[in-house]
Amino acid sequence: MRVGVLTGGGDCPGLNAVIRAVVRKAKRTYGDTVLGFKDGWRGLIDDDYRELTVTDLRGTLPRGGTILGTSRVTPFRVEGGQEAVMKTFTAHALDAVIAIGGEGTLSVANEFAKLGMPTIGVPKTIDNDVGLTEMTFGFDTALTIATEAIDRLHTTAESHDRIMVVEVMGRHVGHIATWAGIAGGATLTLIPEEPFDISDVCEALVRRHDAGRYASIVVVAEGAKPKPDTMTIPEDQYDDFGHIRLGGISTLVADEIESRTGYETRVTILGHVQRGGSPTANDRVLSTRFGIAAIDAVHDEAWGQMVALQKGRIVQVPLAEAVKELKFVDPQLWATAKNFFA
Repeated sequence: MRVGVLTGGGDCPGLNAVIRAVVRKAKRTYGDTVLGFKDGWRGLIDDDYRELTVTDLRGTLPRGGTILGTSRVTPFRVEGGQEAVMKTFTAHALDAVIAIGGEGTLSVANEFAKLGMPTIGVPKTIDNDVGLTEMTFGFDTALTIATEAIDRLHTTAESHDRIMVVEVMGRHVGHIATWAGIAGGATLTLIPEEPFDISDVCEALVRRHDAGRYASIVVVAEGAKPKPDTMTIPEDQYDDFGHIRLGGISTLVADEIESRTGYETRVTILGHVQRGGSPTANDRVLSTRFGIAAIDAVHDEAWGQMVALQKGRIVQVPLAEAVKELKFVDPQLWATAKNFFA
């Protein structure tokens, strides 16, 4: 078979491990030809590709980023994009396309599946917000980086009797913030799913410090928002792809904390370091399992399906169901986190 593969959306540790696994089994077990399309769906629009071999992928297992490049280009938002993708698919006599990405990339794959293009999805996002899979690769790496940062900030906060506000990624969901807050022993955690009242935040910090604790860590997901009329924030702004521009909520929260409590407050925004660099061992293994399962799904002709992790096993689930809604933080896990809030 002739199989196309692409990586779309934000970069993520583990992408190369997925590609490596797809190519390894496609070549050695099935004798397939694998074409890697560059920069996500843009590669299919522009017919920009390279044939991938086992040799090409040697040494890429621990390498972050993606050797194919990535973009957020969506064919359905580009004039003639849909037709160009179908033309490329036909011109190369492809039998299937494996799309590796998050909600946006997989939603496009689902639309093409409905149009009759044989597609298989592989869930990727450090936010861990894709439905029907217990975990997405990249999340464990981001979580590890965030937790290590919180561990380091504890010591400097204690040395200077400061409050440290740590901003982590999490556009619409707070998985990284919640898990890192628990693992790092955060004083408070603010997530998109639970709008916060800055007055409550400050009162909790005052109680803690009045009791003799002179250092606190507040973890804030980048998409966290205050309850209406409790704090002034700028109006939302959007990028060219319709995504809200985030980042900076931690600075607003820190300013409010310092002005209301009088405690010296500092900000650390982890930003893209959370999704750069080498994937953790867990992410390398999950990525490899997903890649193997994806090429097997191609040979099962399981079109319109996504590979997923459920109860420790890799299974196939409908793409349409997986992208229907985001996976939010489990209320039970959030309740666990709240037990340790100031």
